[in-house]
Amino acid sequence: QVQLMESGGGLVQPGGSLRLSCAASGFTFSRHAMSWYRQAPGKERELVARISSVPGVTNYADSVKGRFTISRDNAKNTVYLQMNSLKPEDTAVYYCRAPGAAPDKWGQGTQVTVSS
Repeated sequence: QVQLMESGGGLVQPGGSLRLSCAASGFTFSRHAMSWYRQAPGKERELVARISSVPGVTNYADSVKGRFTISRDNAKNTVYLQMNSLKPEDTAVYYCRAPGAAPDKWGQGTQVTVSS
């Protein structure tokens, strides 16, 4: 059974940083691309970043390019999202997803609030 557990969210001031983690289990992690999504109040869920199963191939939404970095540790079955220079518009619940392994599976998410 695929499980995804996000952590690392919190309240941060504009310009601050957070590092999100997503621990995955129930599938062969190293063989699958992983993605981070976010959903702000009243808005649709959107793709933030993606990392392929092959190390080094990453994609980002235009709104986070240059500020966010996605990475993975296949030995720990964990994907990370380093978020720098955070803005109030980054406030959302952040989710990870393994679209190839379990396209309908979402974790509980982790809340990120950027506010002074």
